[in-house]
Amino acid sequence: MRAHEAGALHAEGYRGPAWLETPFDVNALVPSLWASSVTRDGDGVVTVGGVPATRLAREFGTPAYVIDETDFRHRAREFKQQYAAEFTPLSGADVFYAGKAFLCTEIARWVEREGLNLDVCTGGELAVARRAGFPGSRIGMHGNNKSVAEIRGGLEYGVARIVVDSFEEIERIADVAAQLGVVAPVLVRVNVGVEAHTHEFIATAHEDQKFGLSLAGGQALEAVRRILARPDTLRLLGLHSHIGSQIFDTSGFEVSARRVLGLHAMLTKELGADLPELDLGGGFGIAYTTEHDPQPASRLAADMADIVERECRAEGVPVPRISVEPGRAIAGPSTFTLYEVGTVKPVALDGGACRVYVSVDGGMSDNIRTALYDAHFSCTLANRCSPAAPALARVVGRHCESGDIIVMDEFLPGDVGAGDLIAVPGTGAYCRALSSQYNHTPRPPVVAVRDGAARVIVRRETIDDILALDV
Repeated sequence: MRAHEAGALHAEGYRGPAWLETPFDVNALVPSLWASSVTRDGDGVVTVGGVPATRLAREFGTPAYVIDETDFRHRAREFKQQYAAEFTPLSGADVFYAGKAFLCTEIARWVEREGLNLDVCTGGELAVARRAGFPGSRIGMHGNNKSVAEIRGGLEYGVARIVVDSFEEIERIADVAAQLGVVAPVLVRVNVGVEAHTHEFIATAHEDQKFGLSLAGGQALEAVRRILARPDTLRLLGLHSHIGSQIFDTSGFEVSARRVLGLHAMLTKELGADLPELDLGGGFGIAYTTEHDPQPASRLAADMADIVERECRAEGVPVPRISVEPGRAIAGPSTFTLYEVGTVKPVALDGGACRVYVSVDGGMSDNIRTALYDAHFSCTLANRCSPAAPALARVVGRHCESGDIIVMDEFLPGDVGAGDLIAVPGTGAYCRALSSQYNHTPRPPVVAVRDGAARVIVRRETIDDILALDV
């Protein structure tokens, strides 16, 4: 909908997106959007893990990321258990938590204790894992442009695998392995040419983008040949494919698996390669709003097991050990961001409509996804229930950008005002990880809640922290 020259939001009679319905009860919480322990208490206050949002705001300030530890760990455990149940009869499966979604030392400890492996993309993420004592033998390294220092750090720590993303990287890894006197375990990231039905910036397996080596163009095969020619420094574990993020069904994985297993079979039969592993990536979607209908881990695991077994049977090859990389699906729903309202501004729209602009004390510095991906979020009034009628609202930040929007369209009580608390669910993935210091705004803390107790696992940044970097 882009009929107006200034965009759809200025079109006559704009009432929000088609999926957004006026709620019967503007105070109701939609369960699919929130961590499992989130509810309202007898006073109408949103609580998580038995802790009221009002207490969290009072003790830790706003904005703050609030994570339900039990919910996070349950989702991690569910992925491990469901993939083990479906793939153990075949050849087994490993679940790598994608640290890029959100990682700190305490999160790394939770992931380790729940028995998952960990995927890191940079030397910084590897440093977090090391500080948490995460075993190198359960770490995989990603990245399209790993430095020599990062490769060296990974090999010295004994990571389980490095995902190769270019011809240059093959030589880089081999050289570092030779210097260290080790054989580097590697996977080849294959670009399978699948168009995932997601935003352009988070679709990662079509041809015209930076990740992977093309299957259709022959680069993936050539990469395998080069790795097999270096048995003294490189050990090829298998292939890797990742088609994007925020994906809601397994149809894309089916096409991806068919194509990458075709290459897997050819390498096994024609080159005699021993490829014990296959990584099908992650990208499993979550519910940010009522328009989203994500699949549970049990369904994802069952569907993927069926796909892999069927394709391997068709190719006449044994089923390799499968890996998947959920990040958003574990971290995202476990967290909400808590803000305080500062300014409320009703704005008249064309066609007699009205929107209430609700300005909060955070913004694009703590949640860039709306501006970056056109992402949609929901929200609720968190410090009370309201008898007021629902009003179409837009929750915006305090930064000097018109695009500083947190929640594009949602209904809030018409009496929302300064001092109220707003909770935005689904912010556990890529919000703190992509946060910034725009306008010299310190980043919020991460507060973990469990069994009626709350504690800081990442402290609030301060102005002194920011100024400390100035020389």
